Amino acid sequence: MLPHHTDDLYLTDGGIETVLIFDEGLELPLFAAFPLLGDEAGRDTLRRYYRPFLALAAEHGLGFVAETPTWRASPRWARELGYEDAALDAFNRRAVELMHELRAGYDRVVISGCVGPSDDGYNPSTRLSPGQAQDYHAVQIGSFDGVDLVTAITMTYAEEAIGVARAAADAGRPCVISFTVETDGRLPSGQPLGDAIAQVDAAADVAYYMINCAHPTHLQHALDGDWTERVRGVRANASALSHAELDEAETLDAGDPHDLGARYAELPLRLNVVGGCCGTDVRHVAAMATSLV
Repeated sequence: MLPHHTDDLYLTDGGIETVLIFDEGLELPLFAAFPLLGDEAGRDTLRRYYRPFLALAAEHGLGFVAETPTWRASPRWARELGYEDAALDAFNRRAVELMHELRAGYDRVVISGCVGPSDDGYNPSTRLSPGQAQDYHAVQIGSFDGVDLVTAITMTYAEEAIGVARAAADAGRPCVISFTVETDGRLPSGQPLGDAIAQVDAAADVAYYMINCAHPTHLQHALDGDWTERVRGVRANASALSHAELDEAETLDAGDPHDLGARYAELPLRLNVVGGCCGTDVRHVAAMATSLV
C-alpha cells in the first residue's frame, strides 16, 4: 500500500547528510552520502542512521518510507566525485538492497529511490529542459530495481521535475515530486508553488507532491488553493534560516524539535508522509509523530 493509496500516516527519515556530517563527524564531499555504500563500514554507518527511524515508526504503528541515500547519486555529481557509470550503477543498486535489508521484520515499509537535482539544490546555475532532465535522470532511475516508487527531493524548478516524472513513468515507477521553497513560499526559480504543481501535472504523471528543505514558517505564504490537495508530504528544515543563510552557516542549527513537530500539526495539508531535512534527526521526527498521531 503506497502512501497516496491511503490516508494512513507514514514517517520517513531526517536530514541524513547533516546528521552524518555534524553528528557522526564524517566528511561528505559535495554533500554526497552514497559513497558510504562502497564498503561494509560505510554501510554500517547507514544502518545505524536508518534503524532508529524504522523503530520509531513501528513504535507508533505507522508506515515508513525508506528513502535511499542517493540524493547525489546521479551522473553529474558522480563524475565530479571521480566515479564512472558502472560504479554509479552499483552504488544505486546497493542502496536499494540496503533498504530491502533494513525493512525485513517491519510492516508497511515502502522503498523509495531518491533522486536529487542535477545542479545546486538552492540556486541552480543551469536549468534543464524537460527532455534533458528526462535523459539525465533516466540513468539513475534505471538502476532502481526493486523500489516501490521514485522520489525527487529538492526540486527547484518545474521543467526538471517534469523530466524526472517522465523518466520514472518510462521505468514503470510511481513518482513523487518534492519542491523546495524560499522564505516567501516560492520556488528558487521564483515560480509560485501552486503554479509549478499545475505545470508539472499538465505534462507528467505524479503520484503526489511534497515540500522539503524549508521551514514550516516559509510555507505559510504558499498554502492557499485547491492545488494543496496534491501536497501529501513535508520534510522541513530544523532551522527557519533562508537558503542563503544556511549556505553560509558553519554550525548546525537544530532548532527546537518540539516546536517543529507542533508546526506540522498546524499546516493546512492532508499529510501522508512526514520527515525532516537539513538539521533534523530522529528527535524531530519523533516530535512530528507525536503531534500528528
